[in-house]
Amino acid sequence: MTRLFEPIGCKVDLSTGAMANATGSYQKRFRDLDGLYADAAAFEAMRATWGERIVYEVSEFRPTEQSGDLIFGVTRMAPGRVGDEYFMTRGHIHRQADRPEIYYGQKGHGLMLMESPEGEVRIVPIDAQTVCYVPPFWIHRSINVGDDDLVMLFCYPADSGQDYEIIARSGGMRSRVVAGDGGWRQVDNPDWRPRDAKLVSALYGQQSLTVLA
Repeated sequence: MTRLFEPIGCKVDLSTGAMANATGSYQKRFRDLDGLYADAAAFEAMRATWGERIVYEVSEFRPTEQSGDLIFGVTRMAPGRVGDEYFMTRGHIHRQADRPEIYYGQKGHGLMLMESPEGEVRIVPIDAQTVCYVPPFWIHRSINVGDDDLVMLFCYPADSGQDYEIIARSGGMRSRVVAGDGGWRQVDNPDWRPRDAKLVSALYGQQSLTVLA
């Protein structure tokens, strides 16, 4: 007889971003994000006071990592900037690139910066009670553009996996988000390098490129 996984409820504390009954968690401190921001001098200047401070943290629930199941959790990101560039996550594409993800804003003001394998860029604002759908094949990164913590719930197929290095291999994402007059603005990343056709083809596998239409 198949043994069913027990249903569960996980309460979220919006003041801390913590999720009850989580099966795991991790934190990214400022020092862990060396090389992520464009202004290396500003990063070094902040390191003395910010080095051990938590920029973002994740608590998650992983029932299994089998196809057909779901992983979900909560991410909390502190407000701040390195130079003019807002605090952000490392970002990733799913190792099984055809897997989507859902983010649901709970608190604060943020953005989901997305990039297709070919380098098309999309940005979706995420405020409280905003649902953001990240379709299959899109690289994605969360950015806090507000003055308060950004707290979001996320959910994705349990067999998705993550590839964080796809961004580093291209010199970062094609766009960066910086402070502008009264808000944020999108700027080009001069270090970005296009991915070669072989890598793009490998990401899509046998899927039709019309999925991006």
